[in-house]
Amino acid sequence: MRLVLFEPDIPQNAGTLMRLAAGLGVPLDLIEPCGFVLDDRKLRRAGMDYIDQLSLVRHSSWAAYRALPQGGRLVLLTTRGAVPYTDFAFAPDDRIMVGRESAGVPDEVHAAADARLVIPLMPPARSLNGALSAAMVLGEALRQTAALPSPSPLPSP
Repeated sequence: MRLVLFEPDIPQNAGTLMRLAAGLGVPLDLIEPCGFVLDDRKLRRAGMDYIDQLSLVRHSSWAAYRALPQGGRLVLLTTRGAVPYTDFAFAPDDRIMVGRESAGVPDEVHAAADARLVIPLMPPARSLNGALSAAMVLGEALRQTAALPSPSPLPSP
């Protein structure tokens, strides 16, 4: 399982997703360009103290990402999806992608996805924050594939 961020716009959301991936032990692919400057200092700030636990691969573009051999299905979270994420059977090698907060993904990326999932919402709501969407779907994917981390034991009183 991998989490894929396509050209994120908002550094706080990217940081939240980095922390999510690190906390769940899921590698993260970051497809650039970002809508913000992403240098080592800002990356560390966004990822807080989780950054050292994060398995991060940066890709300079969609073309660069596509040029590398990728395993598993590309599963896109999109408001244009037809399959609710709760009805989808996830596999351990799926790559779950979230698009830019401002525009999602371009048609080329949408067409390249092996599956397009939607989060059902009550009307008139159109979408959720990308980080929240990724957390919901990644949690379900890890649950289905029995890949959720084991809880850490609580410290004794």
